[in-house]
Amino acid sequence: MSSALVQNYARIDVAFERGEGAYLYANDGRRFLDFASGIGVTSLGHAHPEVTKALKDQADKVWHVSNLYNIDPQTRLAERLVAHSFADRAFFCNSGAEAVEASFKMARIYHNTNEDTARYRVITAANAFHGRTLATIAAGGQAKHLDGFGPRVDGFDQIALNDLKAAKAAVGPETAAIIVEPVQGEGGIHLADPDFLAGLRALCDEAGILLIYDEIQCGMGRTGKLWAHEWSGVAPDIMTLAKALGNGFPIGAVLATEAVAETLVPGKHGTTFGGNPLATSVANAVLDEMLADGFLDHAERMGALLRKRLEGLIGNKRVFSEVRGVGLMLGLQCTDSNLELMAALRDEGVLSVVADGNVLRLLPPLIIGEAEIDEACAAVERACAVIES
Repeated sequence: MSSALVQNYARIDVAFERGEGAYLYANDGRRFLDFASGIGVTSLGHAHPEVTKALKDQADKVWHVSNLYNIDPQTRLAERLVAHSFADRAFFCNSGAEAVEASFKMARIYHNTNEDTARYRVITAANAFHGRTLATIAAGGQAKHLDGFGPRVDGFDQIALNDLKAAKAAVGPETAAIIVEPVQGEGGIHLADPDFLAGLRALCDEAGILLIYDEIQCGMGRTGKLWAHEWSGVAPDIMTLAKALGNGFPIGAVLATEAVAETLVPGKHGTTFGGNPLATSVANAVLDEMLADGFLDHAERMGALLRKRLEGLIGNKRVFSEVRGVGLMLGLQCTDSNLELMAALRDEGVLSVVADGNVLRLLPPLIIGEAEIDEACAAVERACAVIES
């Protein structure tokens, strides 16, 4: 542990020197099957050849220019994201938290431009996670993230996920938008019901407010569709992206309808590094892979297989009682400590990541096959046996 680092992470004493596909290799020679993917980031696995090539090729040309000028890879990425989503426009930044902050600003400026200046509040869901900035921890509303950072940023009202009655009651003359994760990741792998999302869409339309989806963790193929909300068929007005969009290279994005995007005029929002040539070249290479024939179908099939195999372990193992999620975004509801299971799995050579509610998340690369699933499930069985012994 370096004393030069701020000690804000409870770091595990492992350092990785390289990765390949679904595997990471530690500097002490150990190999790990990565079923955490950097918390849902490296969805194409490590050192993906086409993504790496795109980065190297662009690095030989130009790294950075200001957004005062046209950036061809950025324009191409925007056009492709729009073509494969509900949106008409895209804005690029550097992270998920930045994307969510931008979505809040878009909601406010939309109403301000339309002379409804009283609307600034955003309704959020309990157990949500939208980032670590002052505004996004206020939106998430979790005491463990807010503690010590008061006074809490005003402008957020929280309801229970899937409680449409509460959502209707929360909407008032100051409400600008509702934000929801179609699948909550940090909150413990909880799915927004399709009927709930449809109800929110109708509520927003009736009240003249905006519907925002945070797909930073659940988007980009993680659920077996490009966008998690596709399972419901209910489109938002704004959607935030990050994580897997760059497969590990920092990038965030906000997609929006024309009605929303047209209100964000020059001078109202910006970024120095967002949408830079390196990041957007990488993201275009990521999209090339994810939009290839059969890629998303493969992710959906592997997710169903992994879930079936894990559910088959519940009967004779008491360490977890439920498997929930969709696609390759799965959570094990632990009966013992999720931290204990994560450590035991790591000892068996498989990386995972905890979530709230005593849940262990499995977020493997979308490129995994049956061999990796067999290896992971065998490791889960051994880890459970160690805990039970």
